[in-house]
Amino acid sequence: MRFETHKDVLDWYEKQPRALTKEYIESINWKDVRNYPIDKRFIPVLLYMRDVEALTEMYYEELMRTPTGKDPIIKKFMDRWGEEEITHGELIDRFLNEAGFPTPENWKHQVRQAVPKSYTISTNILTSLTNLVGRSFTGTHMSFGAIHEMSTAQGYRRLMELANHPVLTQIIKGILKEESMHAKFYFSIARLELSRSAFSRKLANFVINLFWKPVGAGAKPIKESYYVIKTLFGDNEGLEWIDRNITQRIQLLPGLENLNKINATIRQVVLNP
Repeated sequence: MRFETHKDVLDWYEKQPRALTKEYIESINWKDVRNYPIDKRFIPVLLYMRDVEALTEMYYEELMRTPTGKDPIIKKFMDRWGEEEITHGELIDRFLNEAGFPTPENWKHQVRQAVPKSYTISTNILTSLTNLVGRSFTGTHMSFGAIHEMSTAQGYRRLMELANHPVLTQIIKGILKEESMHAKFYFSIARLELSRSAFSRKLANFVINLFWKPVGAGAKPIKESYYVIKTLFGDNEGLEWIDRNITQRIQLLPGLENLNKINATIRQVVLNP
């Protein structure tokens, strides 16, 4: 489906029902979690995913300070997006507790407090630059969002396949339905924005090539980001997975046809000790 206007994209998104309804969450057999083993090497992966989902509130606040976040259509999407992402983090946290890996009640606060000041400073600088560029930066923001949502979704899919835990699989399937909707919104708005002008396309290509990092990197320690990447995508199959499901899809956006930043970054992480 190709949309002609931003409103078309929002109308489509708002017609999509939530996957993680109260009924869906109540249908999860939490008592069964400990009946199936979970490889301990996936616990840091789950903690990282949980934390990144919980930091959505911070990302939301950052975007709201830019022309992109002030766009009424994008803001309306972001309002719902933020709520859904928080639910994802809460479900992962509950799974960890049910699996015998207890977390503190104030884990969300701890995650936010652990974000380094260097990240906040660099983000404030980037926000100021973004405001100088204005609306032309929206295509870049939305392209970043599409890459991050696709990366998150593929991380979940890979974890689901490798962990092979039935209860975790049910949780992830619900999360994936919502992540897929998010990715489609970002991608669709990015396509419309990048189609507007050559400047927007060149800007997106330049900024992504210069600044893109794996989801959560910077807000979370880089060593944790690398651990997740190596655990989920640390072989040839994983690298091919990234290329097929993220890079080749992002290359469909105007101006990003030759973008190889994602493949190059993931390959460097995987191949370096």
